[in-house]
Amino acid sequence: MINFFKNRRILKDRARNLYDRAEAQARLPIFYEDMGVPDTVDGRFEMICLHAYILMHRLMKVGDKKLAQKLFDALFVQMELSLREMGIGDLGVPKHMKRMMQGFNGRANHYEAAILTNDREELKQALIQNVYGTVNRVENKNIESLLDYIFANIALETVEEGFISPDMKGAGKKHA
Repeated sequence: MINFFKNRRILKDRARNLYDRAEAQARLPIFYEDMGVPDTVDGRFEMICLHAYILMHRLMKVGDKKLAQKLFDALFVQMELSLREMGIGDLGVPKHMKRMMQGFNGRANHYEAAILTNDREELKQALIQNVYGTVNRVENKNIESLLDYIFANIALETVEEGFISPDMKGAGKKHA
């Protein structure tokens, strides 16, 4: 019985560590300065969701559904804390959380469908709609850089490999 709780704690800690890595990667200035992702609350939310999705995709690829679920849970624990820090009251948090979870699931399903079929154009449209949704005109070089980055990171075999650097100068260069 003690091992059950110990294993649960280890899994939760590992998921929190993965979330921290995804968040750190999502906050890199290159996404906002060089790839044109809006440096706003929405833009940062999109990048955190994208990086969490990348890790969840890789976890599912190796069959670690429990850790993928715990990563999802860690993501939304942090989202709830962020909402509260932004001043959203107790009555408003559940409504916002529901909308954010539905949004994440919609994005993840859209990204997954494009990635499983290796449909670069479909993923491009999903990114334009979500990541660049508040941008009037998305520069093609920005979206192409982000697409290259995503496909390079999706190709990694395990979550322990971290992320490939978004500058893509040397595809083997790892970050986080």
